[in-house]
Amino acid sequence: MSKSLTAVEHQFVGIRTTKASPALVENVEVEAYGNIMKVKEVATITTPEPRILLLQPWDEGTIKAIEKGLMKSNLGITPAVSGKTIRLVMPELSQERRQELVKLINKYAEEGRIAVRQVRREAIDGLKALKKDSKITEDEQINAEKKVQKLTDDFIAKVAERTAEKEEEIMKV
Repeated sequence: MSKSLTAVEHQFVGIRTTKASPALVENVEVEAYGNIMKVKEVATITTPEPRILLLQPWDEGTIKAIEKGLMKSNLGITPAVSGKTIRLVMPELSQERRQELVKLINKYAEEGRIAVRQVRREAIDGLKALKKDSKITEDEQINAEKKVQKLTDDFIAKVAERTAEKEEEIMKV
């Protein structure tokens, strides 16, 4: 269940807000040195200002590849190459784009809740199998199922909490 929550949080980090975050571009794929690599493996990513990301490739020869990877990534940000660096300026989000991002967040949150429920289902099936094999009593099964349900409720509440935080961050003008 905690892995499901972590996965949801990781997806949320990749969603752009008006504030620049290195996590936004660090996993963008770039074709460098004949391989597909992530931006974080070929460049340093810094945020000199709240709405600007600055990428400094370790090898000048990868600048074009990084720029191409960023263009393909559908971030909605056009990279500006200046000398040995790439600058990404985060534009203000329109109300329509904010609502689209909120829908995307809710989709990710629902996928997270489904994953948590799937873990619950597997745990309860495991408990039923133990009961069937007479390895636990019916009372132990019932108590364990209650604990599994409480854990499920806690993790679903955590997903809802993270969703509300991210939604507020996006809708803040």
